[in-house]
Amino acid sequence: MIGIDIGGANLKVVDDAGVHIHYCPLWQGAPLADLLKPYAGPAAVVMSGELADCFESKMEGIRWIVGAVREVIPDAVFYGTDAAFHTRPVPELAAANWLASADYLRREYADAVLLDVGSTTADIIPLSCFEDLKGLTDTRRLQEQFLVYTGMLRTNVATLLSSVTLDGIATPVSTEYFAASADAHLVLGHIAPEDYTSPAPDSGEKTVDAALRRLARVVCADLGEIGREGALEVARQFWEVQRTLIARAVEHARSRSGACRVITAGIGANLFARELGGVTLDGEIGEAADALPAYAVREVALRRTGGR
Repeated sequence: MIGIDIGGANLKVVDDAGVHIHYCPLWQGAPLADLLKPYAGPAAVVMSGELADCFESKMEGIRWIVGAVREVIPDAVFYGTDAAFHTRPVPELAAANWLASADYLRREYADAVLLDVGSTTADIIPLSCFEDLKGLTDTRRLQEQFLVYTGMLRTNVATLLSSVTLDGIATPVSTEYFAASADAHLVLGHIAPEDYTSPAPDSGEKTVDAALRRLARVVCADLGEIGREGALEVARQFWEVQRTLIARAVEHARSRSGACRVITAGIGANLFARELGGVTLDGEIGEAADALPAYAVREVALRRTGGR
């Protein structure tokens, strides 16, 4: 059994050999079926890529994704927000990857809030509330603060910052896509260059110097104008806003559910475990914590078929 998580930007596969992550931008016509050909089924699948703007509707995206998967793995099953597995395209398949994670973890970690911070989003899941979580769309999760649409790599810095303070002066930012969250986290030492797996905003290098140049452009400057320290200030102030947004949502979920601890997963697991006093899932599932929904849907499917 393999587990597959199909996002709009990344394809994540977990099998007996480990974790495999492929950059797979569906809105650019990424060849999903071709990327899946090396992996042998049967497979359990979750998705969130149906929201990609190459599709006119979520159902169109669901049909396309199901078709692409079944072209390669005909007996694949798909986990939905009703916590059931399906063999055909149904609305419940939209953005069910986070619920698969909750389904896998909810018994052992019923006293916890799961924070899964990926490249694009942060999922905040009170694991004691599983029955109430069923059926939630991403819109409802945004309203409930269970989804914060910011991540470690792909967030436009200007979506969280309206201005930064440079040399004591409030400085409005450009809303162009000059720098991404990956640039901020790279220069602050939160990620390594090899973790910067999404394209840079300028399609340039993924080095600290290149990231600093991109960050300087957020305030319409070159490094020669504001210096490395000025660019670092842009990164620091972005991080403070991002951290605060996610921390508030986690605290909201803890207070609502009565959870007494936070567990973290995703590319941001170690960073947010340190910041929020949580623990990562690395010790239990190792590198699969970076692809938790893919791992989780596989485990849920195995449990239900008696395979594990």
